[in-house]
Amino acid sequence: MNSTQRRQYTVVDSPYGPLTLVATEGVLSGMYMEGQRHRPSEESFGERVAASEEPFPEVVRQLEAYFAGRLTEFDLPLRLEGTDFQRSVWAQLQRIPYGETWSYGELAERLGKPNASRAVGLANGKNPVTIIVPCHRVIGASGSMTGYGGGLDRKQRLLAFEAGERTLPAG
Repeated sequence: MNSTQRRQYTVVDSPYGPLTLVATEGVLSGMYMEGQRHRPSEESFGERVAASEEPFPEVVRQLEAYFAGRLTEFDLPLRLEGTDFQRSVWAQLQRIPYGETWSYGELAERLGKPNASRAVGLANGKNPVTIIVPCHRVIGASGSMTGYGGGLDRKQRLLAFEAGERTLPAG
């Protein structure tokens, strides 16, 4: 990222704890949970602003609809900064249907790189926009709950929620 780019952030509540929303040049470029692995330092987020400042109101509206079970697909402009390979993985993540899971191997196969499941896992873990780019929908080949930057408990709760469990205990 170019250091002259304008960055702003806000923090909103969610059933999974506070979410830090980051915008670069007015476009959502990050969404991080507390304690998330690969979370950048807060100093890199820029100026803290109210959630009512653009582009955050639409992000908040869609998140609230998602958490209420009324939205299954986000429609937000995103500015995903990473390598070409990472961006290709993140684009593929957005194709995983709501309520479904793919394995790392399946994701690698869909990218045309069947031997790259480990690299896919690493790119998945660096996803800068959790939930909206649904990295929680990727599981181990055996169906196991493997790594999630936001923690396995949150991953299990997100998957259970998308499978139809509508009560979300705070956590």
